Amino acid sequence: MSGLLVEAPGSGQDLAIEVGGLHQRYGNFEAVRGISFTVQRGELFALLGTNGAGKTTTMEVLEGFTRPGDGHVRVFGLDPWKDRRKIRPRIGILHQDAGFLGDLTVQETVTLWRGMSADAGRATIDNALALVGLESKAKVKVRQLSGGQKRRLDLALAVLSRPDLLFLDEPTTGMDPEARFATWKVIQDLKAQGATVLLTTHYLEEAERLADRLAIMHEGSIHTYGTVDEVVSGAGDQVAFRLPMSAAQAKERFAEGLPFVQGIAPIVTYTAGGTQVVYTLSEGSEAARAQAAVRSLLAWADGVGVTLERLEIRRGTLEDVFMRVVGEVR
Repeated sequence: MSGLLVEAPGSGQDLAIEVGGLHQRYGNFEAVRGISFTVQRGELFALLGTNGAGKTTTMEVLEGFTRPGDGHVRVFGLDPWKDRRKIRPRIGILHQDAGFLGDLTVQETVTLWRGMSADAGRATIDNALALVGLESKAKVKVRQLSGGQKRRLDLALAVLSRPDLLFLDEPTTGMDPEARFATWKVIQDLKAQGATVLLTTHYLEEAERLADRLAIMHEGSIHTYGTVDEVVSGAGDQVAFRLPMSAAQAKERFAEGLPFVQGIAPIVTYTAGGTQVVYTLSEGSEAARAQAAVRSLLAWADGVGVTLERLEIRRGTLEDVFMRVVGEVR
């Protein structure tokens, strides 16, 4: 499925990023295998995947650090490798690994970066630190910051010149929940002001919360994409309950097995507390399939005289989709 094209609405002039059939090789290893996607101006696009999926390699090509192998790559209609001098003033980049000088203070670090940034006059040092909640750390040496605080300083530098396009590679790694939520708010505010964001993250909740659209990569290919709702809808609905009996009792009582629901067999797990039963429903009307399944199961339970303990309906999650992609490929 590596040739999938993630289409964004609008014309080519509305696109911040265009990738078509990108291949990237390192010797005999093909890190990116013909991926295609687009990012519309003003949207946040999340690129998800396992370690080694090709996300960072893709980002490096788009940022102009790596010459693209085969395929078509454009940022604001320009070639990010050949036209990087034109593109660089318009982009902000947050890498996975910071390259800070540990003996500089936070304020000195921002001052140094500001002197090298295009159009940095649009943001003062105090404003940059306030944006990421580091005002109280201005006089602290960088080496004394926690991992999460260094990521926040990374973000302050990336947004210092208020770029049109932000590349955020694992922006909240090492942050505690409070700092992560605060960083999400910063990203959302920047997007509300018109910035386009390409984000990679291992926190699936982060992608669900922030992304307009997303793609899931694995082993160099894109395997699923769309809006969060479109992608998650593919995970189906889960109907789960527990039977108050052991494995031996369940097998003896239901010699012919548990019922199929909408043609789906259940996944049965035997535990010390009873028999856990889960149906995953992905066919039919999204609005009605769970209700129809519960109605059928309740009728079956009444017929055999059994109680469905802890009966629940759960919508599929992005994690379900992610794990299914990884499992199918393996």
